[in-house]
Amino acid sequence: MSRVSTIFGAAFSLILIAALDVVAQGGGKAEPKRIEFKRGTTTTTVVDKIKNAEEAEYVIAARKGQRLTIRLTSTPSRSAVFDIKAPGDADLGLEFDANYSFNKILPATGDYFITVDRPTTSRGIANYKMVITIR
Repeated sequence: MSRVSTIFGAAFSLILIAALDVVAQGGGKAEPKRIEFKRGTTTTTVVDKIKNAEEAEYVIAARKGQRLTIRLTSTPSRSAVFDIKAPGDADLGLEFDANYSFNKILPATGDYFITVDRPTTSRGIANYKMVITIR
């Protein structure tokens, strides 16, 4: 084996290892953030921001028959919206997926998934506050 092929082989191996490391770190979609309540409370607040086409995902555990209330405010005004999915795709009575508030008795026990995103494809930042109450 020539010295050139040995150097080429070593360089190719290093590039391959670096590429695999980048792919492993990118690993796909992150898990949703679990929303929890401080002991003895029924309300919690999430304050965050999303940029451009980003989405923020949350999961919250609730029981059938509980009332879930969500209020979302953002700066600039109405620059963030949310959608909520029930366990097993139970019907929540939402007419569209661009919501600023939700107040309903829950139809099922399990994890409810909340996605916050921007209602536009233009570039920008939405700073938001989401107040969540379960009773």
